[in-house]
Amino acid sequence: GHRGSRDCLLGPHPDPSTVLAYSNERRVTDQTPPTFLVHAEDDKTVPVQNTLYYYEALLKAHVPAEMHVYPKGGHGFGLRNPTTGDQWSERLKNWLEANGLLKH
Repeated sequence: GHRGSRDCLLGPHPDPSTVLAYSNERRVTDQTPPTFLVHAEDDKTVPVQNTLYYYEALLKAHVPAEMHVYPKGGHGFGLRNPTTGDQWSERLKNWLEANGLLKH
């Protein structure tokens, strides 16, 4: 996981069982809400592997999910990733509409 978040939430030297208990991918159930994920491979703050693990857990739990991983963009690129012409927010809108989560 992300060390800074872990340290803030669990302290600098948490018990390994506590770390596992709070791992996002281990807390996914069939009651987890539909999830849309966006990440950049070159994120130096949060490893892209975290998103991949979470997405895999969503699939195993049969939770509607969509994931978009961009080669570049770093951490926290916001609504517009300046490294691509692709607009992830439009993909999100399409996904929300397709899943009945956004009404006009």
